[in-house]
Amino acid sequence: MTWEDLDAQLDKVPGTVSGYMARLGARPTWTRLPDATHYAASTMKIAVLVALYRAADAGTLDLDTPIPVQNSFDSAQPGAPRFACAEHYDNDDAVWDRVGGTAPLRWLAERMIVRSSNLATNIVLGQVGLPAVAEAWALGGARHSVTGRGIEDFAAREAGIDNLVTAADLAAVLGALAAGAERPGPLASPASCAAMLEVLFAQEHREDLAAGLPEGTRIAHKNGWIRGIRHGAGVVFPPDAPPYVIVVCTTTELADGGPSGEEIDDACRLIADISARVWDARHALTD
Repeated sequence: MTWEDLDAQLDKVPGTVSGYMARLGARPTWTRLPDATHYAASTMKIAVLVALYRAADAGTLDLDTPIPVQNSFDSAQPGAPRFACAEHYDNDDAVWDRVGGTAPLRWLAERMIVRSSNLATNIVLGQVGLPAVAEAWALGGARHSVTGRGIEDFAAREAGIDNLVTAADLAAVLGALAAGAERPGPLASPASCAAMLEVLFAQEHREDLAAGLPEGTRIAHKNGWIRGIRHGAGVVFPPDAPPYVIVVCTTTELADGGPSGEEIDDACRLIADISARVWDARHALTD
């Protein structure tokens, strides 16, 4: 397979497929529409996670202090009423079981990633604030990605306030996070970057990028989906080659899986196929 062959295949896919693949710290070996914006879906949770750990590093938030678990949030649209998440669109009963009680921020952040809980995301976002998430994107090298509102903030969405990502931006932030676990970087302390990687390693939704890798391969990743959208973004750590970042963003009718994200549809298969092809080429990536 050549990268030209891959592009020719993707040219036939309905909608928009963006991709970015590079060894950590190196120029990309393959990109495809890397700066095209896509609706973020749950990939925006990566930047929320970074904002939270930055606040912990700064001493403004304690990750182990219990906070109220409430399903009521301020809209990003000025003057709009508060909004709530719909339980049937979430993926984590464990967070909903704590509504009316408390939970540590560290635990909520984990559920936000490993089960992609929307409720946990909005609670964490309410603690860190949208400006801190914007700063996380910028410090990670993102140029076009925006987190403008919480999840299911429909008043803000109708006003044109949205959450957007690009493949290049997701790759930049994940690359900075992985590098930051080894040496001081712009996102957070090495200890915090390492802790965030461990959360991303524990991802339980493995229907796309991870499905294209040999079983047991370590991948720190986050995916996102709604009908018409399926994204996968991660850092792969092969045992026999340097780590690499891979991002595939799809806005396509092939993404027709259900709301749980665990249904395998044609968009999942497409991303898994790209992941498998990159894996097979892992020894020949650009340094």
